[in-house]
Amino acid sequence: MARRWRAAWAMITVLVTAFMTLSAQPAQAEPTGRVVIVGVPGLQWSDLSPKGTPTLWRLAGSGATAALSVRTTTTRTCPVDGWLTVSAGQRARLANGSCALPPTPRTGENGATVPGWAEIVDDNADTSYRAQVGLLGDSVRRAGGCTRAVGPGGAFAAADRQGLVDRYSATVEEVTDWSGCALTVVDVDDVFRAYIKAGVDSEGAQAPVSDGDRARAASDADARISRALKGLPAGTTVLIAGLADTTGTPHLHVALGSGGFERGHLTSSATRRAGLVTLTDVTATALDRLGLERPSGTVGSVWKTVPSGDPAGAKVRTLDDQDLAAQSIRRLSGVFFVVLFAVQLLLYGSAALALRRSGTRDRKRILGWTRIGALAGAATPAATYLAGLLPWWRSPYPGALLVVCVAALAAAITALALAGPWRRSITGPGLVIAGLTATVLGLDVITGSSLQINTFMGYTALVAGRFYGFGNMAFALFATASVLTAAWLAEPLLRAGRRLAALATVVGVGLVAMVVDGLPGWGSDFGGVVAILVGTGTLALLISGRRVSAVRLGLLALLGAVIVLGMSFADSRRDEPTHLGKFWLQLMDGEGWSVVTRKFGAMLGSLGYWEYTIAAIGAMLFLFLVLARPSSWRTPILASAYRRSPTLRPALLSVLVIALAGMLMNDSGVVIPALVFTLAIPLVLAACVRALELDVADGGSTTPEERAPTPARTA
Repeated sequence: MARRWRAAWAMITVLVTAFMTLSAQPAQAEPTGRVVIVGVPGLQWSDLSPKGTPTLWRLAGSGATAALSVRTTTTRTCPVDGWLTVSAGQRARLANGSCALPPTPRTGENGATVPGWAEIVDDNADTSYRAQVGLLGDSVRRAGGCTRAVGPGGAFAAADRQGLVDRYSATVEEVTDWSGCALTVVDVDDVFRAYIKAGVDSEGAQAPVSDGDRARAASDADARISRALKGLPAGTTVLIAGLADTTGTPHLHVALGSGGFERGHLTSSATRRAGLVTLTDVTATALDRLGLERPSGTVGSVWKTVPSGDPAGAKVRTLDDQDLAAQSIRRLSGVFFVVLFAVQLLLYGSAALALRRSGTRDRKRILGWTRIGALAGAATPAATYLAGLLPWWRSPYPGALLVVCVAALAAAITALALAGPWRRSITGPGLVIAGLTATVLGLDVITGSSLQINTFMGYTALVAGRFYGFGNMAFALFATASVLTAAWLAEPLLRAGRRLAALATVVGVGLVAMVVDGLPGWGSDFGGVVAILVGTGTLALLISGRRVSAVRLGLLALLGAVIVLGMSFADSRRDEPTHLGKFWLQLMDGEGWSVVTRKFGAMLGSLGYWEYTIAAIGAMLFLFLVLARPSSWRTPILASAYRRSPTLRPALLSVLVIALAGMLMNDSGVVIPALVFTLAIPLVLAACVRALELDVADGGSTTPEERAPTPARTA
């Protein structure tokens, strides 16, 4: 027995020793590659030319290229913000920075130390992004690799959690051996220095830099990059990034990969667009090329190549065109939404006057024009997306051309809505517009979201909130259009007494909309799945004649959450997950609550978007104070429309539920109901006007029973 115990104890000892030995091994293998990151703050594709920047031009032709979105924690990305973002693989910042060049590190026998590093680390750890500054350098050093920085910015990107970098050189000329370290980060700041030299004007704004001065700065940067590349060993991966803005105006910048990249355009799963990548992708790509595992704190994705035989000139023009489109949208979007919502409010006001007037000889004509105006207003959102099919931003007068395009498309959609036999129906024209809107947006996300990028109601790479799938504005319009389409497709079935078929139509359309909105790689929208399910469920309950209660709405929301979490889990198992999968991974890493609180804070902050808030309030006031109250017709206008359309009330209530659920589930907050009402209220108004036109045709009177509608007919 004693021998058995001794043998068992010996086996336990061996196992414990083996476990401790394995635990003592490094967390990951040593770096297997060599990476050089060259940061050129401010470098844009418009700076490149065959004669002025021959090295970059040659690399653009032989390597992989993309437009780089450099958005960090603020609208303008300063050089230090860009370097720290590369360091963390997450949006980072220098708190209270003056947007100057990074300070020179303190050098010593064991490398160099970044000044004020501990404060920078603590500050970024407390932001909503929880950026782990020093993550890139720490990953390399913990794996046994060496880090080298050339220039102050390089030290900010390559330093570890303690702010240390193994080797430091002030300039490219000082480096005699480029093969000593696995990771080298080079700061080439000539372009940004041109703006520092120009200084500020009398009003404190950045003084302009002439085209000649900027071209000379880009040429100097190209020469320094050329000297660095000549000393690199074969097989070195080179990542070139224009990682900051030069002025307060954000731009897309240069992203270029050489050494192991095929000739073509860069892409990543963060953008899923050929020729567009993000600044946080630089960190993920560097770690991947070094053969190191990406820590959980990184949010970017690895650069990949979409092969292309385009020469350098074609690539540069294409990528510069992306920045041109983004700049055009940035300049016009503010004015667009102010005008859009002002026209909507004007429509509500004029409609209120027209609907209140009685005894006029031209009442029928006024109602007709009001209906056309309402349908045209509802057609405008779809028209803004379809306008993206035309390169309007290349015009010398992009704003004027865009207005013409949107107006012409809205007019065409309105004409289609009033062209067929459905024009005589209460909801027929609205069904055409809602169905077209849902179809356009649905097909767009299925085919790559090409209509949403650089679109008024989509998103831009400058903001970098989303690059594929449904943005919050597009979701609001898609969800509203889908519910209205489902309701009005079910109306003929409901009139024919086929309630079960009508219910099946609503459920079918709702399920398709939910899949399109939430499926990874299509809509990739987390909160939208819940909102669509709750809205569709509300519509289904009302169509079936059942009561809508808080408990049932809560159960629908819970079911939506379970479904979207299931989608998120499945997506997280893929090699390159989308937003849904990344959220699941954040939940598993304990970061889910910080994401939720950040989005909730953004939702509350959205109330400061005064144009959206006014638009949402104005639409609600018009709905309840004009359409839902008794008028000169003695019967609430909505009640008259309800009498002629059995699905109008369920559709409107479901839309209101989507507006509320979407607002609570998305960080855009009040933007969601503003966009929901932009589509829904004009369509409801058009239905009400058509009901009044029919009343006029019937003699302008109603029966005593119709003047006293039942509670089920009221809003």
